[in-house]
Amino acid sequence: MAVPEVHFIAVEGVIGVGKTSLAQRFSELLGAYALLEQVEENPFLGDFYRDRRGYAFQTQIFFLLSRYRQQCALLQRDLFRETMISDYMFEKDRIFAHINLDDQELGMYNQIFELMEAKLPKPDRVIYLQATVDVLLERVSRRGRPFERSMDPAYLETLAEAYSYFFNHYHGAPVLVVHAAENDFIAEPGLVPELLQAALALEEGRGVFRRAQQEMEER
Repeated sequence: MAVPEVHFIAVEGVIGVGKTSLAQRFSELLGAYALLEQVEENPFLGDFYRDRRGYAFQTQIFFLLSRYRQQCALLQRDLFRETMISDYMFEKDRIFAHINLDDQELGMYNQIFELMEAKLPKPDRVIYLQATVDVLLERVSRRGRPFERSMDPAYLETLAEAYSYFFNHYHGAPVLVVHAAENDFIAEPGLVPELLQAALALEEGRGVFRRAQQEMEER
C-alpha cells in the first residue's frame, strides 16, 4: 500500500489503550519501520507507580532521554524514502511532566525539552486512540505488566483528561480520533486498513473515525 506524502505516522493515547498493537499492525501492513517506545526499560517505573511524588523526576527524565535518543535515530534514516510508524509522539512527554513534576522540576525539565524538541522530526499524521478509564484498566490488567499492578485509577483519569486537552489544542499534524472500545482492531483485523486509509485521507484538522459499515447502515 503506497503512502504518498506521508512518511511519519504516530499512534497515541493513554496507557493501555492499544497504541503499540495498532502501530505494529500498521507497520506490518505497510512494510514500514516501527519505532516503539521502550517502556519496560525504565528502571524507575515500578517505584513511580508506588510513590509518584518520590520518583516522578527520575522517571520523567529517563523517558525524556530515551525518547530523544530514539527520535534522533530517525534523523539517520531517510524520512523522505521510508515510512515510519511510532507508538508515541515526542511532544506528549510534556503531558506527563505537567501532571507529575513540581514547579522547580518542571522549570528544569522544560529547558531540556525545548532544546531537544527543536531538533526532532514531526509526524505527518497522528491517530489518537481514546477509551474510558474502565476499558483502560481492564486492558492494563489483561497485559499483566508487574510494575502496573499498583497503578491508581485516579491517575489514569487524570491522564485521560490531560490527553484530551492536549489533542484538542494540537495543530502540528492532522489528528484522527478513534474510540478504541467501539473499534476493536484486535478482534476485527479488517479495521486496520480502514483506520490507516481514514488517517491518510485526513489532510488537515481533526476527524473522528467512522467505520465504513456504520456509514452504509446510517444511509
